[in-house]
Amino acid sequence: MDELWPPPSREVADAIRSLCQRLLTETDALVGAFARPSLIAQNDPALLADASLVEEDRALNRSDLVQWLTANVQQPGRRVEPYVSPRTTAYINDLVSRGIAPDFAVAWRVALGIGWRRWLEECVADCADPVLLVGVLDVTAQSLVQYALDSVAALRQAGLAAAMGNTDAEGIALIQLIASGAPMAEDLAEGHLRYRMARWHMGLVLWVDDPQDADVLDEAIAAVRSSVGGRSAALVARASATSRWIWLSGEAVPDPRHVEKDLAAVDEVRAAVGRPGRGLDGFRSSHQDALAAQALVIRLGSDRRFTAYADVELIDALTKDRPGARRFVINTLGPLAEADTALRQTLLTYVQCGFSTTRAAANLYAHRNTVERRVSRANELSAVKVEDNPTHVAAALLVLDIAPDIVTVAPS
Repeated sequence: MDELWPPPSREVADAIRSLCQRLLTETDALVGAFARPSLIAQNDPALLADASLVEEDRALNRSDLVQWLTANVQQPGRRVEPYVSPRTTAYINDLVSRGIAPDFAVAWRVALGIGWRRWLEECVADCADPVLLVGVLDVTAQSLVQYALDSVAALRQAGLAAAMGNTDAEGIALIQLIASGAPMAEDLAEGHLRYRMARWHMGLVLWVDDPQDADVLDEAIAAVRSSVGGRSAALVARASATSRWIWLSGEAVPDPRHVEKDLAAVDEVRAAVGRPGRGLDGFRSSHQDALAAQALVIRLGSDRRFTAYADVELIDALTKDRPGARRFVINTLGPLAEADTALRQTLLTYVQCGFSTTRAAANLYAHRNTVERRVSRANELSAVKVEDNPTHVAAALLVLDIAPDIVTVAPS
């Protein structure tokens, strides 16, 4: 790449190198500062609604940051060439195939503003000599701005290449339109997708956390097809490199328990399932439920393998604000929040069983006396007593069941 400004002095280069070496150890915190604001700035609801794409966008942010810092350790203050990795290319292909067109220029402007403020703070703290400080800021400002311009151009070029080479884009884009709520006639959707809409539908999202495990998604899809056998038809769409969307349909309501059982044998794959719905509206609403369940699991850092939205809808509403959810759990449960898991699970089961120790004991495969002792001890520890407000106690226990570290890990 052509160099557009003179190289820095040795003193300035050494200062830049030292700063970048230190910041390379803090990349997660740096990305955490600008990833969400830059994502929102891209102004695309379909991107924001898909937790797998959100994770890919965060990975792209991290890759961009590491590329600039590493390049400035090797050649401080010089023009940095964008790194378009295979993972980046796959992400752009997925966006194009689904008709998602984020505003990368605006996203970069937001990220650059936040990043530059942090860089200023580091430079001022590290450079006591005003002349050296001016030299560092002068050359790195040029390098960062040019890196942003070059990166946006590289992403646009990757998008054009993806659009020219994607032969499945029409079908996936149609699914994206239906799923996002665009008006659509049932017969038109059925004709293009070769999938009947006038039946019951259950939407699933399958995903892996590590892109290197993406191959097992095919195994998981085969397991889902096997679990429903001839009882349901299946529509499968590639949502991203790490996730697949699936709809199961039939004259009867599909049973998620069969799917959960067969997916349990497929390592690394996680699943979220929406509530069944009928017709085109059911196709859409069940899918939106599944996306919400996936986003909940990822947002809370949960390790759950299978999540039905019907089971976590209340928790989804409670945990949109993670610090607020943490306060709710602590204020409701008090010492019980960090007590033995068996105590919390017993109290939750007791409430869910209508305050019946006999039913709770059967569900927990425990003796009735054991359940009574645990319930009594859990209620002693809880700040809010179960007889005073069972709804709040049960909700707080459910939050902890999904995100057991929400109390021990302080909000950033």
